[in-house]
Amino acid sequence: MIASFGMYDMPHASAAYDRLWQSIRDELGTGPEKLNRTSDLWAQWHSPDLVVSQTCGLPYRARLYSEVTLVGTPDYGLRDCPPGYYYSYLIRRRGDGRSLRDLARFGTIAFNDPLSQSGWAAPVAHLAQHGLRPVETMETGAHIASARAVQQGHADYTAIDVITYQMWNHADPEVFHGLEAFLRTEPTPALPLITARRRDPKPIARAVTNAIGGMSDADRDILHLRGLLQIDEDTYRALPIPPLP
Repeated sequence: MIASFGMYDMPHASAAYDRLWQSIRDELGTGPEKLNRTSDLWAQWHSPDLVVSQTCGLPYRARLYSEVTLVGTPDYGLRDCPPGYYYSYLIRRRGDGRSLRDLARFGTIAFNDPLSQSGWAAPVAHLAQHGLRPVETMETGAHIASARAVQQGHADYTAIDVITYQMWNHADPEVFHGLEAFLRTEPTPALPLITARRRDPKPIARAVTNAIGGMSDADRDILHLRGLLQIDEDTYRALPIPPLP
């Protein structure tokens, strides 16, 4: 059996996620002893042995929705944002006064993955609202690598989801040294929890809900989790699939 929380399972958060999983496992009465942090996430998401994992909204609606079962959507208690939703910050070097139009037309956007809702789909949609599109792009493989690319002048702006931004600021504010969040994208449903296609999601959702409710204040501050909501598949699938870079 497989369980993971790979999307936000950062080094400083791993112990808190271990404790969360043990609580979920105790509630379920089954599951692997430890979270899987070694195998490829796509292999985990497609496995019939998947108990629970967290994916991103774009992979879910683009490829996974017919192959997995939706368990629920974590709520991170974000201000000025609907429950169970999140958004991305557009980030540039501090002191770079170029407009969004100039950044899009003459700058380079660093993005983590073309199947990332927060790193690619959200900024593309935001630019499109202003009649713009990213012209020069740089794929980095990770949000933090995108931030470094902007810091070092290899790219001019990037989009990083608010949870990643908050979690890294909590652990190490130097990660975003010299950068500023100058705009935010429209909220979209947060990263969903999924299970294998043939597995009943209801006991898992109950176990996750109870485990989140029983978290210590310290772990809640680290993981930013406030609860689990039910946002249906159609809401995720209604969002457009962005063009590839």
